[in-house]
Amino acid sequence: MNVVIVESPAKAKTINKYLGSDYTVIASFGHIRDLPPKDGSVRPEEDFAMEWEIGGRSKAHITEITKAVKGADKLYLATDPDREGEAISWHVLEVLNKKKALKDKEVKRVVFHEITKDAVLDAIANPRDLNIELVEAYLARRALDYLVGFNLSPVLWRKLPGARSAGRVQSVSLRLICEREDEIEKFIAQEYWSVKAGLSTTNRTPFDAQLTQLNGKKLNKFDLPNEQTANDAVNVVKAGGFSVTKVERKKSRRNPTAPFTTSTLQQEAARKLHFSSKKTMQVAQRLYEGIDLGGETVGLITYMRTDSVHLAAEAVSSIRSQIEEDYGRDYLPTNPREFKTKAKNAQEAHEAIRPTGVSRKPAQMARHLDTDQQRLYELIWKRTIASQMESAALDQVAVDMTSTGGSAVLRSTGSVIVFDGFLKLYQEGSDEKKDDDKERRLPNLEEGMALHLEEVTPNQHFTQPPPRYSEASLVKKMEELGIGRPSTYASIISVLQDREYVRLDNRRFIADDRGRLVTTFLHNFFDRYIQYNFTAELEDQLDEISRGQLDWKKVLSDFWNAFSKSVEDTKELRITDVINALDEELGSHFFPEREDGKDPRTCPECSEGRLNLKLGKFGAFAGCSNYPECKFTKPLTGEANGNKADEGGLEKPKVLGVHPDNGKEISVRRGPYGIYVQLGEEEEEEVEVRGKKKIKKTKPKRSSLYPGLDPMALTLEEALGLLSLPRDVGIDPQSSEMIKAGIGRFGPYLTMQGMFLSLKEGDNPVTVGLNRAVTLFAESGKTPPKILGDKDKKPVTVRKGRWGHFVQHGKIKANLPKGLSEEDVTFEKALELLKAKGGGAKKKAPAKKKAPAKKPAAKKKPATKKAPAKKA
Repeated sequence: MNVVIVESPAKAKTINKYLGSDYTVIASFGHIRDLPPKDGSVRPEEDFAMEWEIGGRSKAHITEITKAVKGADKLYLATDPDREGEAISWHVLEVLNKKKALKDKEVKRVVFHEITKDAVLDAIANPRDLNIELVEAYLARRALDYLVGFNLSPVLWRKLPGARSAGRVQSVSLRLICEREDEIEKFIAQEYWSVKAGLSTTNRTPFDAQLTQLNGKKLNKFDLPNEQTANDAVNVVKAGGFSVTKVERKKSRRNPTAPFTTSTLQQEAARKLHFSSKKTMQVAQRLYEGIDLGGETVGLITYMRTDSVHLAAEAVSSIRSQIEEDYGRDYLPTNPREFKTKAKNAQEAHEAIRPTGVSRKPAQMARHLDTDQQRLYELIWKRTIASQMESAALDQVAVDMTSTGGSAVLRSTGSVIVFDGFLKLYQEGSDEKKDDDKERRLPNLEEGMALHLEEVTPNQHFTQPPPRYSEASLVKKMEELGIGRPSTYASIISVLQDREYVRLDNRRFIADDRGRLVTTFLHNFFDRYIQYNFTAELEDQLDEISRGQLDWKKVLSDFWNAFSKSVEDTKELRITDVINALDEELGSHFFPEREDGKDPRTCPECSEGRLNLKLGKFGAFAGCSNYPECKFTKPLTGEANGNKADEGGLEKPKVLGVHPDNGKEISVRRGPYGIYVQLGEEEEEEVEVRGKKKIKKTKPKRSSLYPGLDPMALTLEEALGLLSLPRDVGIDPQSSEMIKAGIGRFGPYLTMQGMFLSLKEGDNPVTVGLNRAVTLFAESGKTPPKILGDKDKKPVTVRKGRWGHFVQHGKIKANLPKGLSEEDVTFEKALELLKAKGGGAKKKAPAKKKAPAKKPAAKKKPATKKAPAKKA
C-alpha cells in the first residue's frame, strides 16, 4: 500500500481515481502547522529557532495521515509545485518523523502542473527528494513576516492609537495607494483647448480632423490655453479652403499577448470579468483541482500560481492543430510562438496557465461549470489559443490638409484591419482609455484632393490627475516594482481591505484616513522598511535562497540587526513627535482650504482656538487648541465605522424624536471618535454616601452607527434599534448558549461563549436573525472554549487567544506554559495556573477585610502594660 498526501480533498478525490486501489490519497487540508501568534515563535537570539503549532482542525487530519502511513510501504508527498507546496510537504514530513511513523518507509516528493491521468502517473513514475532550498526560502519569508508583524504592530498600537497592524509587504502596497491619493490631492488642473474640424470629400463622405499647425507653428498641448486663443484659431481655420497635401501610409502588425501568468490572469479577470484577485484565485483553484465531466473528474487548467509564460511542446502542438481545425491555415503562423518571461525571478512552476486539453471548448464545458467557472475557463482558453495564432495586419494612414494660405494645417489619422488574425478570437483589456481616432477608418484620400469644410468646433479640456489604482493596475504595479509575489497579491489586497486601510469605490482603491495615518507614521519612523527597492531586494534574496545561492539565516540576521534597532529607537518616541509628523504631512488633507478663503483651522465653536490633530484611545481626531476651555472636537474626514457626514451637518445635535417608553429625546451627534445616537442627557442625582450628600452623575446611553447608515438621513426607528444594542439574538441550538449582537470598537459583531465575530457588509446587528447568526459562526470555523469544570459557580475554560492558548475563570486569565497543550491541561492544572496568576484572591477576599488587621496595633497595648510590671 502507498500513501499520497495532497492539500485539498477535491484534489485527493481526483487523483485517487487515477492511481487505483494500491494507493490511498489523503488531504492535509492546506498547512498543518504555523507559527503561533505569540511572542517567542521566532527567536533571533537562538539562531532564529522557530516554534510551530499544529492547528486545531489539523489534528484530526494528522491522526488520519499517521494511521495510514504506519501501514504503508511508501509515502508520496504530492503537494503543489511551488514553495508553499514544498513547505506543506516538509511540515507533514516533520510531524510524521516526530511521531516515529516513517520507520523503514520510503518517502518521495512528486510534482505535476496539471491534474490529468497522464501527468499524475508520470509524476509518480519520476519522484524526487524534498527540495530543501525551497523550504528554506519559505522559512525565511515566514520568519521575516512574523518578525515585522510582531515587533512593528505593537509600536503602532502604542504610538498611533486606532491603527490595526503592519505587515512587511502589505505596508509597502498600502504606501502605493496612499501616495497616489497624495498625488491626486496635490494635483492642480490646467486648462487647454483644441480645435476640431468636420470635413468631407467631393462625394460628401464625412470625417474629422484636428488642428495641428497654426500660422506656421506646430501646436503643442498648451498652446491654446483659453477660450479666446481657441476662438482666434477657429477663425483662422474658417477663413481658408483645405486640400490634401500629404498622405502617409504604412502597414503594421499586432502580435498576440503571452498566455496567462498568475499576475496577468488576475489583471485580465479584474478588467473583463470584474473579479477580485481573491475570487479569481478561488475559481482557478477549483478548475485546477478537478471538475466532474459526467463520471470522470479532470483538472481543466494547469497550476494557477506561476510566473512563467512557457508552454510545453505537446501543448503547443495541440493548440496549433486546434487553430487549423477551427480557423484554417491562414490563422496559423509558420512557426510556433515562443514567449520570454518578463519577471526577473520566475518561480518554480514552469508553465503558463492553460487548458489541460484545448479540445475541451468553453461551450462544451458550460454544462459542467457554474457561471464564474465557465467565464474564467473561457478567458483562459481564448487567451491560450490566441497566443499561438497569426498576427493581425493593419493599414495605418495619416493625412495632412493645409489651408489655401498655409496658415492652418489639419491632421486626421486612422487604421484599417486588413487581416484580423488573433483578434478574431481575443483582444487584451486595458486600464487606459483608448484613442478612438487611431481606430477609425478614413475615406480614400489622395494628395491634391480638395475638401469641403463643414464645421469647426473649439473644445475645452483640463488635465486630469493620475487615476486611482484598480485591482488590475495595482497588481501590475506591484509586479513591476517586485513587491511580493503574484501568488500573494490576492491575500495582500484582502488584508488591506479587512483592516479598513483602503476601500473599493467604483472598482478603484481609495486610501482611508486610517491607512494614510499608518503610512505617514511608517514613512517618518520606519521609512527604510517601506521603501519599494528595499522590499524588492528582499524578494530577490528570497529567490536566491530558493536557488541555493544564499544562506537563509544570514538574510534573517542582516535584516533583524537593523530592524530591531529601529524598533528599539521608537521607545523614546513621544506622542507629540508623532502628532507633529502627522500634522506636517497630512494637515492639508484633514484641513483643506476653504472656498471663502478663511483659515480652515479656526475653531468653529470658540473662533479663537486652532484645530490640531490629536490622538485619542480610538485613533486620531481634530480638537481645539483652547482645550479645556473649548471642548470642540470632530472626526477627521470620515468615521472609523465607515459612515460619513458632510463637514458642517452635525456641528450641533440633531433631535430625531422621543423614546416611546420614557419620553426622553433621541438625538444623533458627532463626537471625537465618530457619529453616534444618544438617549436623553446626562442626569444628576443627589445621593447620601456614608452620611454625606454627593452628586451622582448618570451618563446617557449611546450607540455608534454601523456601516451603511447615513447619519444625515437617520430615522427615529433606526436610532431606537441602535439604542437596543447589545441585544439577544437567540439560543444557539448546538451549544445552548445565547448569541448576542452589538456594536463595539471595531464595528458590529456577534458574540457567543466569549467568541466574537465581526459582521460584514450586508449584515447589521439590529436585524440579524438567529439562523443567519448560527450560519455565520459555522462558516467562521471558530470553536467555543473548552470547559474544564466549575469553580464558585463559574466555568473554568481553555481558550485560544491572540498570543496562544490560556485558561480563564471569570476575569482572571493565565497563559499555558511551553510544553503544555490545550488537550493536556486538566481542571486541577488550570486551577494551579490561575492561582499563580492571582486566582486565589477570590477566596482570600475576606482576608482583605481583615486589612484592618493593622488595627491589632491596639492589641499591642498589653506590651505597654507589662512595662510597669518590670518597674515593680
